[in-house]
Formats: sequence, C-alpha cells, structure tokens
Amino acid sequence: MILNFKKFYFIMNIYREITPLQEPDVFVVLDSFNNGFDYPIHNHPEFELNLVMGISGTRIVGDSTERYFDHDLVLLGPYLYHKWDGDEAMQQSGQPYRVITIQFGVDLFNSHLLQKDRFFKIRKLLQDASRGIKFHGKTLEGATKKMIALTEDRGFTSIIEFLELLDLLSSSAESVFLASEGFTPQALKSESNRIRIAYAYILKNFNDQNIKLGDVAELVNMSNSAFSHFFQKYTNKSFTQFLIDVRIGHACKLLLDTDDNISQICYLSGFNNVANFNRLFRKYRSCTPLQYRRRYQEKSKFDWTRQMTPQQFLPAGAMVRKGSGPFEYTTTKVVHA
Repeated sequence: MILNFKKFYFIMNIYREITPLQEPDVFVVLDSFNNGFDYPIHNHPEFELNLVMGISGTRIVGDSTERYFDHDLVLLGPYLYHKWDGDEAMQQSGQPYRVITIQFGVDLFNSHLLQKDRFFKIRKLLQDASRGIKFHGKTLEGATKKMIALTEDRGFTSIIEFLELLDLLSSSAESVFLASEGFTPQALKSESNRIRIAYAYILKNFNDQNIKLGDVAELVNMSNSAFSHFFQKYTNKSFTQFLIDVRIGHACKLLLDTDDNISQICYLSGFNNVANFNRLFRKYRSCTPLQYRRRYQEKSKFDWTRQMTPQQFLPAGAMVRKGSGPFEYTTTKVVHA
C-alpha cells in the first residue's frame, strides 16, 4: 500500500478538458471577460488558439514556463499540456482583461479540398503546433483583430475569416516554439533530405549514451566537420546543444508523466551520470529535476468537484461518456457550424 501511495503522489494529475466542440462544428470560440484563471494544467484532443489581453502572468506549455505581458497569443496542438495564470494583484485591482479561445478538431483539414497545395502552409502550421507556437509583432496585432471579429457569428463569412486567420499565422515569421524538441518529439519537415534523416536519427537514438556526431555524419555521408556546420545552419544549434535540449525535454516529460526516480530518468534520457544530469538540468531549467516536478505538481492541484463550469475538467482516468460535457459555460460561447 505504501508503494501505491508513492506512485500516486509522484505522477502529476493532468486534467482532461471536455471542450464544447461537437461533430457538426467547424470551430468554437470562448470569449471571457475578467473570469479568472481557476483551472488546472490540462490538455485535450483539439487544437486551441488562445489570446490573452490586458493582463500579465505566467504561461505553462509543455515543459515551458514563461512570463507573458499584456498580450499573449499561442497556438496549441492536441494533448499538449497548458495553463495560464494571471497576476493576482492585477486581477484584484479590477483592471479589465479578456481571454479569447478558439478550439477546432484534428480532422478539420482531412478533406480532399483542404489537402490541396494551397493549404500546405496551414497543415504545416498545425503540425508544428505540437510544440506550442507563440506569435508576436504585427502577426499578434493582425490576429487579435481577427479573433475579436470571430466572437460574433456571421455565418459563412466567419468560416472564411477563420481560414484567413490560420493563413496569417502560417505565413508569419514572428513566432517561436515553446515546448522543447524532446518534450514533443516529431520528425522535422525540411527541404533537405539529409537534415530530415539526421533529425529523425537523433530523436530515435538520443537516449543512447554513446551517440556521437560522427554516427550521424556517417549516416548522411558527410565528414564530421562538414556535418557540424551543416547541422548548425539548419537548426541554429550545435549537435551537442541540440542533443542536450532533446534529452532535457524528454526528462521533463518523464518527470511529469511517470513516477520514475531521478536516477532512472537520468539514464532513460541518455545522460551517463546523475551529477551531470542535475547540473545540466539546473543550467537549462533554473531548478533541480525534483524542484521541477514539485512545481508542476503544485500547479496541477485542483478541486474538480467544485469547478466553475461543471464537467469541464476531469482528472486522468475519469470516464468520459459520449455526449457528456460542461452543462453551462461561465464564458460566452460562439459555435461556428
């Protein structure tokens, strides 16, 4: 019984959000004014575009924890952990703030029409969303106007504006990834066949303590020196730095998803000794692995039986019945079907 208790204690409870999206819907919009941030770290199978306006706070996306200020726009892929917090002092001051959330299904672009080349950039955007994408600059300004417009249902015009919004985001260079490569590993889509092969090999073998630059260079028929420069050009990171980032990201996922101890996670992530793992983790996450796990556990505490919207967030393992979901939202909901 003691072992079972420890196992329950160490695994973070990631809540599942039951979104209002139904089969006939193209997308739904949730529009919230001064409604607080009383919800747990959670995920869901739908894509989500989240816009926060008029408040600052902390944002968690995957293994990324960052401060945001005044305006924040992030696209999230399916099942990616996320949570926003707003500064308590700003909430208590009565300063107005607004959160607009757009949710849509993973199968939305599976139709024959939307598989055409014209929609390639949007499909690529949605693939990249598995790591969470933050937008800024002119893209943020333009997307904000479009998302505010989508809080009103104007029939088919709203569907066209939604596609224009995704096109804007997919064409933007004003964006950064949030979760690391190792937290949500996926094959890199690039015009270079060599970089795709190298990237896939690293993601498959990063937990091998003996993986070396020379192994990957040989795989793509390049000298060590040539491959080193080639890899740096495409990833903006050295091979060693990229490998560390992937390993740290994977370690973060294990810290949140499993009850493995620090030593186990160290070796499962490809590090060769615990001391080196702890040193690098502290360097790149500004805390120890144990502190990281505990911080996320604190953020995941939530009394799901007393939530503002009943049945919106369910703990891991809870049965989700077909057709069940939130009875009534405390925010304005606009369905675009």
